[in-house]
Amino acid sequence: MLVGCTNQGNSPQPNTTNNTGMTKTQTGALIGGILGAVIGGTTKGSNKGKRVLIGGAVGAAIGGGIGYSMDQQAKEVADTLDTNVNNNPNAASNPSNDLIVSNTDKFVKIMLRDSMVFETNSATPTQEASRKIAKISDVLKSYPNTVVQVVGYTDSRGSYEYNQKLSEQRATNVGNTIYNSGIKNQIFSKGCSFNKPVAPNDNPTNMALNRRVEIYLYADQNAIVDACVQ
Repeated sequence: MLVGCTNQGNSPQPNTTNNTGMTKTQTGALIGGILGAVIGGTTKGSNKGKRVLIGGAVGAAIGGGIGYSMDQQAKEVADTLDTNVNNNPNAASNPSNDLIVSNTDKFVKIMLRDSMVFETNSATPTQEASRKIAKISDVLKSYPNTVVQVVGYTDSRGSYEYNQKLSEQRATNVGNTIYNSGIKNQIFSKGCSFNKPVAPNDNPTNMALNRRVEIYLYADQNAIVDACVQ
């Protein structure tokens, strides 16, 4: 369901490592194991040590499963869009990258430049963009519990209020395109105006980099971050 606006080199392999040297799956398992151990140790009953071990094992299994799911979804989305998972933090500032699929421990992100999604002064996705969005939706049909957040960004020309409305309209229309594909996932949309630029808004090339839509995939609603600032 579409919930509406919220205020919230070599091709990497599915288990791409983060800057800790651990894969997303391993990081998820570690975090889950720690939380599980803490919960197991604070619950009532005898044999605290055994509860800690069980809680840690269960938490690790759950955390590792979430990490694997995010890795797998990133790979499947990249494959269907004929690209690779790209976790280079500077990828968005490269003008040759109109489409970027990346993932972290918390989410998968699909970045689409406005130039490949909308006509000038339009908030309606083009037919070509709609076909790409439909491919993303096809992947999501295998992951009905994944929560989707669509976020719009603009450059700094014009007032903040104008760009806020435009970014919301574009995010909502992309969200509606996903929703109308028949998926059962929860979908949120959000406009960020010209917040969180990927390049300085000091020339036409950089402004074009900042005009974009980002589609975030989360394991659950509680994992959603404020994409306007993070």
